[in-house]
Amino acid sequence: MATLLSILLSWLLSALVIYIVGRLNLGLTVGSFTSALIAAAVIAIVSWLITWLLGLIGINLGNSTLIGVIVSLIVAAIVLMISDRFVSGMAVNGFVGALVAAVAIAVVAWLVGWLLGLLGFGADANPTTTLLLRALF
Repeated sequence: MATLLSILLSWLLSALVIYIVGRLNLGLTVGSFTSALIAAAVIAIVSWLITWLLGLIGINLGNSTLIGVIVSLIVAAIVLMISDRFVSGMAVNGFVGALVAAVAIAVVAWLVGWLLGLLGFGADANPTTTLLLRALF
């Protein structure tokens, strides 16, 4: 039961982050919170699939080096561009827009996780984002 609740909370937080970034017009637009919920699910599935495929050829995205961060950002941008094809209420403005949106999603997810931590909740909107930001800063 705890795992299911954790997945649900992570999904809702991811949708909230996508919705916020979509409203800021940072390379990504989202029509509604429902579209953000669908986008969060699609992005999670596409991200898992790409990470799995990269793992098959020996590329590990858990690396916290600068090269790992760059590869993670590129993969995140590609995931956003692929997800754009499957979510009708979401639009990504090219590859540069996807890169900007990937960085914005990482920063907003970190901020949401930080605020929840201050409130006493141990939730993380995106655990990969935390590793990414620790490597960058």
